[in-house]
Amino acid sequence: MRYRIRIFGKALSSLMILASGLSLAGQDRNTLNLETAVEMALKNNHLLNVKRLQVDEKQQKVNEDRIKYLPVVGIGGSYQYNSSLPSLAIEQGRFGALPLGGLTIPLPAKDELIVMGQHDIYNAGVTIYQPVTQLGKINSGVKVSRTDLQIAETETNRTAFLIKQGVEKLYFGLLITQKKIEEAELKVKLAESKLKNVENALLAGKTTESNRFGLAASAAEEQQNLLKLKIQYDDYAADLCQLTGFDQTTSLVLEPVDNGQLIEKVADIDTSLVEAATGNDDIRLASLQKQKAEYSIRAGKYGYLPDLGLIGGYTYQKGTVIYPENNTYVGASLKWNLQDILSNRKVLKQRSFLREQAEENLANTREQVRRDIAKAYRKIKQCEDLIKAAGKAVEYRSEDLRIRKTRNVAGMNLETELLEAQAALAKTESDYFSAQMAYRIALSELKILTGNY
Repeated sequence: MRYRIRIFGKALSSLMILASGLSLAGQDRNTLNLETAVEMALKNNHLLNVKRLQVDEKQQKVNEDRIKYLPVVGIGGSYQYNSSLPSLAIEQGRFGALPLGGLTIPLPAKDELIVMGQHDIYNAGVTIYQPVTQLGKINSGVKVSRTDLQIAETETNRTAFLIKQGVEKLYFGLLITQKKIEEAELKVKLAESKLKNVENALLAGKTTESNRFGLAASAAEEQQNLLKLKIQYDDYAADLCQLTGFDQTTSLVLEPVDNGQLIEKVADIDTSLVEAATGNDDIRLASLQKQKAEYSIRAGKYGYLPDLGLIGGYTYQKGTVIYPENNTYVGASLKWNLQDILSNRKVLKQRSFLREQAEENLANTREQVRRDIAKAYRKIKQCEDLIKAAGKAVEYRSEDLRIRKTRNVAGMNLETELLEAQAALAKTESDYFSAQMAYRIALSELKILTGNY
């Protein structure tokens, strides 16, 4: 019965492996390197495209506000039909009498009725208004809009940095997982080899049934760990496909990253702090928010001034006889709502509190960036130490594997001992590679903090 179960289990495992191989064979395979992955993500990412469109939107808002510097030109016209016309009635003798040859002639000589207009009245004209006292307020509004544009550009830059870092994390995560899968596959082979040896020993009566079940459980656990790693790899690959724009069914073949791209010479921490003061996107955003609040306060102060401007224009009318048909005029316009003086004081207080909030946020952001830079430096130094230690371990494990291979060829040790050495080497290589990847991620964090990514 146990023999049948074992045969059935092996057949089922073989069938699953075959099905998995057929599934992978049906997928499109694409070779991808880190630079191409980053380039594709920056090109195809929808969130980044939204940020870029927001920059275009803010630029148009700046252009719109600049138009307010120009004179306001209004063109209009109207037509009116009057059923009753206005008239002027003058009675006989309204203006006195004129003596002439002994006769007295009244002025006018008879009652007069003068029609003052026509049934059809046409009006057309153009008016030009140039603001004067509001130019300062308009200028502050333009600066606020320009600051919004700079904020949008900074957010776009930060989003691009985060997407690039996200691609690197997924790319390195896939490479690390590949190494762990190689290690897990060797451990599965080792566990299966040990199980086979114990089954042979059991048939020879040299071991117990309990020992066989224990090794069978170990082999199953190694297979389970291998399956978990493959699931994790598939998840990382799907996320990377989404970021880069590949189809989810695409099978990615990642090119290894050159060690020269991983390890870089890092500047001292004081240099990084100086670079972060001007290059860090979070500090820049906080500074722009403070600057925007200051412009808003400056614009609010112009609200105390009356709205004074120059006005001029031209009108044409036909149908009313008491007005000239053509008229050109110039002058000045003054409007002052005294209620705005009271409400403007409250608006200025609100904007003053916004400026204080922006100042506190800027101070907090600078402190946080300094802490993050110090943390990134610690992480980089720790990873450098880990890389050195893991590198020595790889050297020792490689030498041990070389010796065991020589002994195995000479028939002086078992196959399991060789697999143990291979699995141990794979683990140290995985640790070494993981330390390199952790260093690279910490380095990218530092570059983002200093604005040099």
